[in-house]
Amino acid sequence: MQRPGTLFVVATPIGNLGDLSPRALDTLKTVSAVCAEDTRHTRQLLSHFGVDRPLVALHEHNEGDAAGPLVARLLAGESLALVSDAGTPLVSDPGFRLVRAAREAGIAVSPVPGASALVAALSVAGLPSDRFIFEGFLPAKANARRERLAMLAAEPRTLIFYESAHRIEDMLADAAAAFGAERRAVVARELTKLFETVLDGSLADLAQRVRADPNQRKGEFVLLVHGAGEAADAKVTEGRRLYAKLSEHLPPSTAAKVAAEWSGAPRKALYGGGNE
Repeated sequence: MQRPGTLFVVATPIGNLGDLSPRALDTLKTVSAVCAEDTRHTRQLLSHFGVDRPLVALHEHNEGDAAGPLVARLLAGESLALVSDAGTPLVSDPGFRLVRAAREAGIAVSPVPGASALVAALSVAGLPSDRFIFEGFLPAKANARRERLAMLAAEPRTLIFYESAHRIEDMLADAAAAFGAERRAVVARELTKLFETVLDGSLADLAQRVRADPNQRKGEFVLLVHGAGEAADAKVTEGRRLYAKLSEHLPPSTAAKVAAEWSGAPRKALYGGGNE
């Protein structure tokens, strides 16, 4: 009876090619094929390291259909590598359906760990790292994004988000409204790349710095926000949640007044996150 192969989940660099581990390189050289989110991007990576392996496209639009044939190859004895465009696969990237299908078929799934933008950002942020929550990319539409942030206003753990260049300004403004302008946060941009920057300060300060500097609106972002803390004032937390929701439909001053009345929180703590 043919022994199944192994599906290797291989982390690749998030910017600096020197971060590809020796084990990851050996794995990519020896598998039958590499399943890649973007074959063009991965072909460049493999070419840089002199690796010549067949590539199979596996992305969010075809993963449901592609998983079955790939599992069949694994059951036939081939070993495959799964990579994303950058970092650790499945972390805000495709691959979940293939990994689940492989495990359900009794195939060994082995991690080849390495770079991860969220862990890299957390390691240098200077925010509590013993407990954190990863939210990935929030909805692109403003109302849905604000609603999700309002739901997270009382979260005591450090919050970690991914964000794109064209939404980072709006994300910071919405976070300040939901969490309070003085909530401590960190914007990590282009980690491990030439123009890497890590900015820390209040959400209001970070929003201003990003707004004032076009260079801080380029690249890929990780936003980390200090948690509310176990002893966060319940009235202020509820007031900010209400304010964020009401401000979608009412002028800021009116939204703050109504939220303060309903929650019992001071109006000044709600309107603009503390700025009247």
